[in-house]
Amino acid sequence: MQSAEEIVRINEQVASKAQFIKKIKEEVAHKIIGQSYMIDRLLIGLLSNGHVLLEGVPGLAKTLTIKSLADVINAKFSRIQFTPDLLPADLIGTMIYHQQTNDFRVRKGPIFANFILADEINRAPAKVQSALLEAMQEKQVTISETSYPLDDPFLVLATQNPLEQEGTYPLPEAQLDRFMLKVVVGYPSKAEEQEIIKHQVQDIEPHVANHVAEISEIREARDLTRRIYMDEKIEKYIVDIVFATRYPEQYGMPRMKDFISYGGSPRASINLALAGKAHAFLEGRGYVIPDDIKSIAKDVLRHRIGLTYEAEAENITTEQIIDELIKVVPVP
Repeated sequence: MQSAEEIVRINEQVASKAQFIKKIKEEVAHKIIGQSYMIDRLLIGLLSNGHVLLEGVPGLAKTLTIKSLADVINAKFSRIQFTPDLLPADLIGTMIYHQQTNDFRVRKGPIFANFILADEINRAPAKVQSALLEAMQEKQVTISETSYPLDDPFLVLATQNPLEQEGTYPLPEAQLDRFMLKVVVGYPSKAEEQEIIKHQVQDIEPHVANHVAEISEIREARDLTRRIYMDEKIEKYIVDIVFATRYPEQYGMPRMKDFISYGGSPRASINLALAGKAHAFLEGRGYVIPDDIKSIAKDVLRHRIGLTYEAEAENITTEQIIDELIKVVPVP
């Protein structure tokens, strides 16, 4: 239990430390017009050390946003284009035979970096997706009989096209659950799209992103984010929301039981708490309020709630279910 003095001190530290986040957002804004919601969610993943999955139709600057964010942070970056013929060895590396020395040596793959851009991740088959599981959860990779630790921080920032498009594979539930956030990227506004056109048709040299943050600053901010105060009432609020996805009838929503095949796992509760603290950090606060949890709930839960055939038949979406849960679960 943190004392009042500790909470005040953390609040002051967060207000001071959050300034470098502002610099990051300003630098990324030189390359990306609009999409502030997506940028905030990527920063929440960065502060929480959690992987982020972006879903949207092609052309919404998902890849460019992730690349721009990596450019402004002085960290090692790898971009992997997922295709149907990609092999696990193309991702994690393999053993290479050296004829001169008559032995095998490890050639590490592109996954050995701080930021992994997994572009169009759902275009690769299951055997490639399985190669990511150990890296995403254990922060290590096993090649032959040896396990190699990955860099810190290590984040998978993935993009995927909607499953309705041809040539895509549904991600396994086990892998989806390892993404802290699933962010649905929408279209820009009319004014933003007009500004995009102006920038693209004019003969102007593209802006080169500057390094405005270091890995050490990211680690410090991540450690400070975990120390942000969360009251027991907020913790109970998080547990109630997640339990409502599993047992909606216990929260006065018996009809929802017919629409939900499975609810969020304990990883959903953990990620909701971590993301809530990161959201508070972005707001410059050293404590979590219910609005932080409400703001991040859809991104944490939308890929962790399974829909029944009845829900699909009635065009019920996970977003609608989450909206209903947020309305019903008592706010502290």
